[in-house]
Amino acid sequence: MKIAIIADVHDNWANLDKVLKYIHNKKIKTIICLGDLANSDTLDRLKNHFLGKIYYIFGNTEIDLYPNKKINNNKNFSFLGTTSGIIKLKDKKIAITHWPKEAHLLAKSGNYDLVFYGHSHKPEIQIIKNAKLKMQNKDIILANPGNLCGIFYKPSFAIYDIDQNKLELKILENIKI
Repeated sequence: MKIAIIADVHDNWANLDKVLKYIHNKKIKTIICLGDLANSDTLDRLKNHFLGKIYYIFGNTEIDLYPNKKINNNKNFSFLGTTSGIIKLKDKKIAITHWPKEAHLLAKSGNYDLVFYGHSHKPEIQIIKNAKLKMQNKDIILANPGNLCGIFYKPSFAIYDIDQNKLELKILENIKI
């Protein structure tokens, strides 16, 4: 099972559409979105152009969504809140947040297999040694997929293969559709 992780779209529909085509071609059925889509039109575009499961958490730019915070969940869409959320997929417990500081705290807690975050736009993967689970030799993957808007860094996203426990960062300009 593969999962796409996106963050910081900031209403860049061209890059979002390119990622969605790539995900479709790779038969990926799950997206984790770490916020900063920027407005409800971009959220609607994501929901209408991807037929698989979407897990979504707010970033700091969802200004038009904050006043009502009424986002309808259904079998294909789960809104996990405004700060952090937990996802259980297969045998993996995944924490998501938009905020780097919160992500580091979640990773250091030792309660999760993976922690994903956005906000900084910088794509990176860190391995956090898990002292709490040292006997199980189980480390935590802490990662930021980068951004789709192309601000500060090249547009990027991530693909996580649960079965292989492998996370891969993808630079948008290097993918083939």
